Amino acid sequence: MATNVRLGFCLLAWGANSYGQHGRGDEEDQAVPRLSNMAPLRGKEVQTVSGGGGHTVVITDDGEAFACGLNDRGQLGLGHTANCSTLQRCSGLNQRVTNVACGWDFTLLLTDCGRLLACGSNVFGQLGVGDTTTHHEELVLVESLTERVVSVAAGLRHALVVTDSRCVYQWGTGLFNLAKRALSLNPVPPHLNSKVPSLVPGMDQKGAHIVTAGSAHCVCLTGDGDLFLWGSNKHGQLTATESFLSTPTQLKRSLLGGEKIVKVRSGWTHVIAQTESGRVFTWGRGNYGQLGRPLTRALKSERQSADGGSQAYVPAEVKSLCEATQGGVCFPGAGTSTEQAETVHWPTFLSHSSFSVSSLFSLAAGPDTQWWCAQGRRAKTTDKLCTYWRQRMSNTRPEFLKLYYFLNELTQ
Repeated sequence: MATNVRLGFCLLAWGANSYGQHGRGDEEDQAVPRLSNMAPLRGKEVQTVSGGGGHTVVITDDGEAFACGLNDRGQLGLGHTANCSTLQRCSGLNQRVTNVACGWDFTLLLTDCGRLLACGSNVFGQLGVGDTTTHHEELVLVESLTERVVSVAAGLRHALVVTDSRCVYQWGTGLFNLAKRALSLNPVPPHLNSKVPSLVPGMDQKGAHIVTAGSAHCVCLTGDGDLFLWGSNKHGQLTATESFLSTPTQLKRSLLGGEKIVKVRSGWTHVIAQTESGRVFTWGRGNYGQLGRPLTRALKSERQSADGGSQAYVPAEVKSLCEATQGGVCFPGAGTSTEQAETVHWPTFLSHSSFSVSSLFSLAAGPDTQWWCAQGRRAKTTDKLCTYWRQRMSNTRPEFLKLYYFLNELTQ
């Protein structure tokens, strides 16, 4: 006789935990996945999870939002600025939430009716509500977005959305100085210097579908499977020869074997894309193993000569994902053992005897923290995991390490 077995949901986290962003009630860093405290969710199932510079936001299947971690700018949306080491319900919501995007110190929530709510730091206008205040401890409506929002992304100090008419809007002045230096005497386009949503030129006729963002770059996937990139190209994440692109530039399909892209994710300074045949390509910064493949032999093949002798980084396939066998969760990034810290430059299966992970249905990565939501089948991921500096420099205070890694990302 057949029986229905209800699979339990769990939330696991590892990496930096300096502000309690793992939601376990402590502030101890973890080098391997550990269960978060699910009690505050009261049996609710997790729909999606997102991580910022030191905070975490979880969305449940009934549209509620729970948050924990650093809250110095009100980024948890709880109406105060005290840090929380366990998940706390955002009680001010009167709409169901379907998605969330966490920036460095701000949060954007997308509701089921397509409205966008924001909280946290607004020093750079990253909340999209103008410059009337430096931060919001409570969720506020981004009123200028009158059209239904279908996709949202948050970078270090900027944000992006796709609306129902497939237009892309951007706000936050985090890219302004980079753009000003790169453009010299030319004016900076409005979408790079606006504190309210500003239309991104050139995307209104492209059929935008999904946006994602890195610390200082933007990515948009269209319904036709084309990818457009703009912003900082310091680490080759735009595959261009210029250091900065002020307007969206299409990625050549020939760089991906002529295939359409069906999924895209952005790390702090790298990009990962999956094509229609299931192949995974990565490009951008890779010195922490975030590209999921060795760089020693592939470095020359990753670059292509351009006019004037300059070179641009180009996508390369993560071959090991095609050959991997099931048996755990795999990822590139930092070592998975507390006894030996090392940077792993290709996807490595992560198995832990304490868990029976069968389906990874949501994953999020902050600059140096990573989260799973797991249920059913075996799965693997190539999202970035950054515990390398924290493990290598174990004698240094975690707060300093977190700042050090952030500065290292921006300056190297």
